[in-house]
Order: sequence, then structure tokens, then C-alpha cells
Amino acid sequence: MKKIVEVVADREALTQRSLEVIRSQMQAAIAERGICTIALAGGGTPKPVYEAIAACDLPWDRIHVFWGDERYVPPEHPDSNQRMARQAWLDKVKIPAANIHPMPTTAGDPVKDALTHETQLQEFFKVSALEFPTFDIILLGIGDDAHTASLFPGTEALQVRDRLITVGNKDGQPRITFTVPLINHARSVIFIIAGASKKPALAQIFAPSGDDITYPARLIQPEGELWWLLDATAGEDLQSQKA
Repeated sequence: MKKIVEVVADREALTQRSLEVIRSQMQAAIAERGICTIALAGGGTPKPVYEAIAACDLPWDRIHVFWGDERYVPPEHPDSNQRMARQAWLDKVKIPAANIHPMPTTAGDPVKDALTHETQLQEFFKVSALEFPTFDIILLGIGDDAHTASLFPGTEALQVRDRLITVGNKDGQPRITFTVPLINHARSVIFIIAGASKKPALAQIFAPSGDDITYPARLIQPEGELWWLLDATAGEDLQSQKA
């Protein structure tokens, strides 16, 4: 694993640096493999990054967009990660509808929808039931509790190692989420983190040893690159590093 930690001045600089890294990796993936597969994060921090990507001139027909997790709500619901990304980015560019691969949330059964999406990923990436596909880019954030995607502290989803997709649980509310091994199979995982409220969680995530079940983001150790992009209020206790 190649680990890169960058601490930038403020949220505006974080948006710009995130754009640079994502755009560079998109272009490299397309140059090497003809397409780029990217899984998006929800939350407020990546929204300006998506808006910045929307302003770029990119070969949209070669970019395939997925989500790392989704709240179990209809696509038009205000809490939907898909809805946020469509409004900030996807609805503003000429990306083919077939290149957008949202997590299904309308079967009335999150387990069924998780299985459906797992099948969709296997078909798209042409992998067997025993294989994990390799995303070019997976974007992640963290919560104040050190959760990432919908992998919450102390939940069963953290233990799933034989599936691509599982059901997460946030205070009794189901979520659809990538599993730990699927995330860790990526060529590049990029955390985009802002705000002083994340400092306690980051201290635990970056500690040399700790409890992965209590601080789930510690479980993210991809085979490829691991990027931590942080604004100064979140990352002031961390030093920029490359390892």
C-alpha cells in the first residue's frame, strides 16, 4: 500500500487539491484501461468537489460512476447520496445514463437490494462470485465516530468478508454499503476530510494500534494507493507524508 497524507490550508484548497488528484487519476485510468470506474461518497464535504468536477472537460462517455454507500431512501429523497451527486455533478454533464450505476433502494428490502447491486457489479466488472472487482477510485469520508461509507462502529457489516455489498446500520436505519474487502481491492482510495470535529476520530485512525471495530476507518488498507486529503482544521495534528 502506498499512503499519502496531505494537509491543506482550508476547504477551498481541499476542494482544489481533491479535484487535481481525482482528475489526474481519472485520466490515467482512461489512458491505461479505456475507462475509469469511480465510487462516490456522500455528505457535505465532497459536494463542492463534485461541482468542480462538473466544470471540467472530461471524456464523460468513458467514466462510470458508482456509490460506496447509500441511505435506504428513494432516489429523489433529500437524504439520497445519489440525488446529491446528480444535482452537484452528473446532471450538469453529458455522461451517458448507462454510465451511472446507483445502488438500488426501492425493493422494500435492503438485503434484496444489496444482493441485486452485488450482481450488477459482478456483471459490469465481469468477475465471478468469488472475486472482488477493482475500482479505479473510491472516494470516502469519515464521521465524527470514525465510520466510513456505511460501516459503523460495532456493526455486523464490519465483519463481512465474503460479499461485495452488505447492509449497514445507522441507529436502526438500514444503509447499503461496500464491504471492507471491496474497498480495499481498489487501485486508489481517497479520503476527503474537513472540520475540527474529525480530529478525535483521526487521532484514533492514525494511531499505531487501536480498535478497528470501534474506529472502522482503520480497516481501510487498500492494495493500491491510500490518500488522506485534509483541511487544516481536521489535519493540524497530522503531518503531510508519503510512505
